[in-house]
This record gives sequence, structure tokens and C-alpha cells, in this order.
Amino acid sequence: MKGQLTPFTADVIGMVGSGLMIVAYAYSNLAAQINFPAFNLLNLIGSLLLIVSLTVHFNMASMALEIVWALIALLGLTKFLLRRA
Repeated sequence: MKGQLTPFTADVIGMVGSGLMIVAYAYSNLAAQINFPAFNLLNLIGSLLLIVSLTVHFNMASMALEIVWALIALLGLTKFLLRRA
């Protein structure tokens, strides 16, 4: 089936997304000062990758969490960009 992710590819994408979110979480707890745009960008990309993965391995609770996570990260990035303008 062309155009569809294989379960293995979805797993790899999901693992990369999870890794990015773990890096962001660790960074937020270990850094002396947080770079909020980088933190939010890592979370946004991570959650979007997990959303892609969840289109193959669907779970409603996880999908809802990742959508909200992406929206919060997007709001943080928007806030940063509006302050710069």
C-alpha cells in the first residue's frame, strides 16, 4: 500500500518523537536557564512525530495527549514570536 507507513516506520518515527520530548524534559530540569523557543520546538516536533506514529498504532488517550502537547508548545512558540515582533 503506497503512501502508508509500515508499523516499523511508525515505531521509528514515534521513538524519535519520544526521544525529542525526553531531551526537552531533561533539558528543562537540568539547564541553569531555559531557552524557551528551543524547548517548545523540541516538544512540538516530538509531539507531531508521535501523532504521525499514532496514525498507525492508534490510541485515543495518547492521541489526545499529543494534540494538547503540540498545541501548548505551539502557543509557547507563538508567544515568543509575538514578543519579538
